[in-house]
Amino acid sequence: MTTSFVLVLFLTVLIHLINTLIYSARWAGVKTGRLATAYSLFNIIFLIASTANTIQAPLLSSLVEHTINRGLATLGSHLPDDILLQMPAYRQELGILEYKIRLVILAATVGTVIGGLLLPPFVRLFARTILLFEEVGSVPRLFLLVLTPRRFWGALKAMRPASPSSLRRVIGQKLGLPKGFLLLNVFISGIYTTGVLSALYAGALFPHYRTTATLLSPIVNGLATVLLATVVDPTAAVITDQALQGRREEKDVRQMVAYLALTRFLGTILAQLLFVPAAWLIRGVAQLLV
Repeated sequence: MTTSFVLVLFLTVLIHLINTLIYSARWAGVKTGRLATAYSLFNIIFLIASTANTIQAPLLSSLVEHTINRGLATLGSHLPDDILLQMPAYRQELGILEYKIRLVILAATVGTVIGGLLLPPFVRLFARTILLFEEVGSVPRLFLLVLTPRRFWGALKAMRPASPSSLRRVIGQKLGLPKGFLLLNVFISGIYTTGVLSALYAGALFPHYRTTATLLSPIVNGLATVLLATVVDPTAAVITDQALQGRREEKDVRQMVAYLALTRFLGTILAQLLFVPAAWLIRGVAQLLV
């Protein structure tokens, strides 16, 4: 396992950990009554995931390029794609690539689990940060306060994962949320987890037009984007607003955050099943375009 691939796995864990912690913004916003501030401050943390994504993307592309180049170097670039895919040497390279990408999806699952377990302590810490920001009124001054050795070490010690009993307590409560939007979140999370990865693998399935295939990830992600924007996000927003208005209890938001993290975890498992079929779908669309 190369250093660059280990870095890809680490960045994937980090990206999905932060994307899971995003759910904490709603909970902390309700807890403090300052939802807009919660989202604004979390955007600063989200920049870390964006930066990690920027580094991860070319490393993943390089992984696919090496697979294709090794196959073409062995068998020759003159072979048509359909014949190339039938060659044992190229199929072996594809098998290695599929295994590595499945490890990346597994890393997404690990990051989601870690993020889910850290949600309760992170919400408490984030709520205190929101109130501290209100006092100092400046993000740079907030950073100077939060990143002092004493406060930073104290924050790390406070980040103890949720206990199994607390998880059972939240999951064991009567579900006061629409089941449809939770099921959709499984599907959406699965598609988002595998969308770009399937497009990259489709490039290896269609090596002579791999750039076309790689750029077609919206074919997979498009439906998830529509469902997220029209069903999941609005429903979560309504539940959050109702809690802020006193029409729901805070525990409903806590339960929603827990179930969104759980369904996100299930979505990363679903991504393992969607990965290869989505890649062949993208390859089929790419063939229609060239």
